[in-house]
Amino acid sequence: MTMTRLFASAAGAAAMAAAVSFSANAQTELSAYADAEGFINVQELTCKQLANTYQEDADMLAAWYSGWYNGLAKKHYAHLTRAKAGEHQLIVYCKANPDKKIIQALDVLLKDEKTKK
Repeated sequence: MTMTRLFASAAGAAAMAAAVSFSANAQTELSAYADAEGFINVQELTCKQLANTYQEDADMLAAWYSGWYNGLAKKHYAHLTRAKAGEHQLIVYCKANPDKKIIQALDVLLKDEKTKK
């Protein structure tokens, strides 16, 4: 095997192992992040925590954040297609930025959306 092929093969294997190790993390229920009274501090949750939870927990969180931000904006409508697309964007962003807080990720995505308009 040539050095170039060996290097390419090793680099590919390392990239694949990194991707697998991130996605192979055991999923964690949101209740693991609750305090003794059952409350979750949604301003402290990280992207890694969102990316490593169960889909139904991610759905619930996305709905909660959507309601929170819509409430702040005094909006009282829900657009289901946009909400699903927004959740997908959030999860993709969070997988790429696991150390960010979810609220930081949402801030980035909302600002991106405003600049596109």
